[in-house]
Amino acid sequence: MAAGLTLGAGAATAHEPPPAPSLLYELPPAGSYALPVIQRVSEHWLVDSTGQRAPLLGLAEGEAALISFVYGRCHQACPLALAVLQRVDRLLADTPSLAGRVRLVTVSFDPEADSPERMAQLRGNLRPRGRWDFLTASDAGALGPVLADYGQRIVARPDIAPDAIQHVLKIFLVDARGDVRNIYSSGLLEPLLLRNDAATVLGVDSVTPAD
Repeated sequence: MAAGLTLGAGAATAHEPPPAPSLLYELPPAGSYALPVIQRVSEHWLVDSTGQRAPLLGLAEGEAALISFVYGRCHQACPLALAVLQRVDRLLADTPSLAGRVRLVTVSFDPEADSPERMAQLRGNLRPRGRWDFLTASDAGALGPVLADYGQRIVARPDIAPDAIQHVLKIFLVDARGDVRNIYSSGLLEPLLLRNDAATVLGVDSVTPAD
């Protein structure tokens, strides 16, 4: 991802995601398995892409969220996370039983560089079809409790580049109670799996796209 949260060769420069590769394995049907609670997270308030104070989760009963952490000057893991979530956004929008019930949230952990204006630019490039919000923080101090709560560790790596931040790619599936029901890293970033897991958490066993 290039400076200013505009992806160079990634999903944000194209208004629609590239075609998804064919699955090499069969996913279990939504609702046919359980996703026990992994941990619990609290509600946190950050800043949205309009500069307004906004909740990180902001969920009502019967809703869930997929939370990801990125930063605008990241060139590897972050564009992958955004490309996956862009596909998930389209899948959710095309699934009547889930549309509007799953919120995608992309949070910058580099608030000094990723202003609300830059998060708005990212949103505009990705063109969400559903509930996909782009949040930042007023400063690193305000973001610290969020990262600690989610166990999202970051390390500045000036030895690699002046603005490099080392982190593990994670996407969190969180229910309305604040219970984390799954955590996805690079080996599990399959959009259909994220959609099916969200449906499972919400008790939805029909994820047939609309005609």
